[in-house]
Amino acid sequence: MPSYHIRISISKLKLYLFDGSQLVRSFPVALGKIATSTPYGDFTIVSKVPYPNSYPGGPLSAFGTYWMGLSKPHYGIHGTNNPTSIGKYVSHGCIRMYNHDVETLAKLVSIGTPVNIRRV
Repeated sequence: MPSYHIRISISKLKLYLFDGSQLVRSFPVALGKIATSTPYGDFTIVSKVPYPNSYPGGPLSAFGTYWMGLSKPHYGIHGTNNPTSIGKYVSHGCIRMYNHDVETLAKLVSIGTPVNIRRV
């Protein structure tokens, strides 16, 4: 059984999925702008909510097709209705992914998956 954990690099705008020490996948992301930067530290996934109920929800939501809430309240990994934002510092602190990428990630990880957000 896989032992997944997620590492996010703020400087590289990347989300890395590991199984133990083995890199499984990497994904481009959008992160928080200067005024609303993405927090760094150790968190866990505490909720998973698919479209059309993505947080706070609804079709064409800015939160895309999937929301995975983090143990830091009001922060999460989610899709986007603005794919051109990926690869930029534009969010309010959340981790944005392409909708197809967040759906792939959501199928692989479970509630309780560790998430480590680093500056580098």
